[in-house]
Amino acid sequence: MSSTDGRTDGPETPLERYIPADSFQTLKKPVKFIREKFVLPFRSKDPPVYYHRRFERVPTIDQCEVDDPLCRYEANIQFIRDKQVDSAIIKILRRRLTECRAYWNEDAELKCQKEHSLFVDNLQNWFVKYGEMGFNVDVVSAYMKQKHRMIWLRRKHESGETDLQYRD
Repeated sequence: MSSTDGRTDGPETPLERYIPADSFQTLKKPVKFIREKFVLPFRSKDPPVYYHRRFERVPTIDQCEVDDPLCRYEANIQFIRDKQVDSAIIKILRRRLTECRAYWNEDAELKCQKEHSLFVDNLQNWFVKYGEMGFNVDVVSAYMKQKHRMIWLRRKHESGETDLQYRD
């Protein structure tokens, strides 16, 4: 019962041993009809794009009214999302620096200066914005931290103790 190409003439799957091949066609035709007439015309012609989701920017906490809880909630969610994005950027920069140092070994100080300075600058900016506030932080405490830092910089600048600039 073997043919010349090495296959047998019998059924190919165990299911075909008990059900004739013609009965599959009777099951296949309605499914194919529904797919071609109803499913495929409604699908978009372009393949789906799998990028990250883009969120519209909402008003910040200083633009919200005092008695507007929805605006405060949206600003808080936006702040949490921004913190997650900034933390992910820090992780990526840390990984790049670690990979650079592992690749260059002894020459890492010379070859990885750009990655090191970028990581240190971003880490410092992250700490200025989110540091020393704890794990469960909300947008109001971050706004107060920013306000206190601006007041501190203004006083230091007026007394001549620092050359750091602040912006109103």
